[in-house]
Amino acid sequence: MTNRLLAEFVGTFWLVFGGCGSAVLAAGVPDVGIGWLGVSLAFGLTVLTMAYAVGGISGGHFNPAVTLGLTVAGRFEFRDLPPYWIAQTLGAIAAAAVLYVIVSGQPDFAGVGGFASNGYGAASPQGYSLLAAAIIEVLLTAVFLVIILGATSDKAPAGFAPIAIGLGLTLIHLISIPVTNTSVNPARSTGVALFADGPALEQLWLFWVAPLVGGALGGLIWGTMDDDL
Repeated sequence: MTNRLLAEFVGTFWLVFGGCGSAVLAAGVPDVGIGWLGVSLAFGLTVLTMAYAVGGISGGHFNPAVTLGLTVAGRFEFRDLPPYWIAQTLGAIAAAAVLYVIVSGQPDFAGVGGFASNGYGAASPQGYSLLAAAIIEVLLTAVFLVIILGATSDKAPAGFAPIAIGLGLTLIHLISIPVTNTSVNPARSTGVALFADGPALEQLWLFWVAPLVGGALGGLIWGTMDDDL
C-alpha cells in the first residue's frame, strides 16, 4: 500500500504541476503562449505519461473521482478509497505549492490571480452559471470513467489504455475549459484553490461534489454495459 500511495502522490503531483503549470506559466504568454489547446494537451499528456510510468503500481487513478468510479464499478476495494483520496490530494497540494514558489519568482510578481483554479459565475473563464458548471462537470467526469473502464477492460486491446485515457482527458479540457477551467478532478481543484486569489476556495465544494457524482455515475453506466459485471 505504501508503494501504491506514493505512486498516486507522484502521479497526481505531475498532473497538477504539468497541467496547471502549463496554464499558469505558458498559456498567456504574448505571441508564443500555448493557449487553451496547449493546456488541454498538457493535461492529457500528464495522465498518459504517468499511467505508463506508475499505473502498474497503483492503477494510475490520480483523481478521487476516478477512484470512486472504479469502486462503484467493482474494480477497486472500498476500504482503499480514503487513503487514495488523501495521497491524491496531498500530491495536488504539493504540486500547487511548488508552482506557487516558481510563479512568485517573477520580477514583477503581484499575486497569482486565478492560478488555474476552477470556478463558475464571475470565476468561470466565460462567465458560465453554477448550473452549467455542475452539468458539464458531472457529464464529462462520467464519460471519463466510461473511457477509463472501457480502455482497461479485458475486451480492449492491451497496452493502449493510457493513450485512450490521455486523449480522452485532452478532449474533456477542449470542451470545458471555457466553462469551468475544467476540473473533473477534486484533488486538482483543491491544490490550486488553496493558493489562488478570488473565490476558488468558496466554490471548491462544487468541484468535489460534481466530479464525485459524475465518477459514480460513470461507474454505474459502465456496469450496465459490461456483461462481466
